[in-house]
Amino acid sequence: MTLPTLAIACLTIVTICYIGLCAVSPFGNCRRCRGFGYQLKKDRRGRVRPGKTCRRCHGDRKRIRVGRHLFNVAARLHRDGTR
Repeated sequence: MTLPTLAIACLTIVTICYIGLCAVSPFGNCRRCRGFGYQLKKDRRGRVRPGKTCRRCHGDRKRIRVGRHLFNVAARLHRDGTR
């Protein structure tokens, strides 16, 4: 196998795995708070305490994956176009 063929095969495998992940688990942890729902802060003694509610996920802890969002947009576009 040549290098471009091997690269295309690897990218195809990674893409199929990501599509499977989006189908099985459409939501992932929030990137900012890492799924805690709030940002961690330290008090004066250095102990970790919960801080403010995460501004990105609003305390929901989850975000929709990019692949699932694209699938939802495509499905909505198809559904609205075939009515």
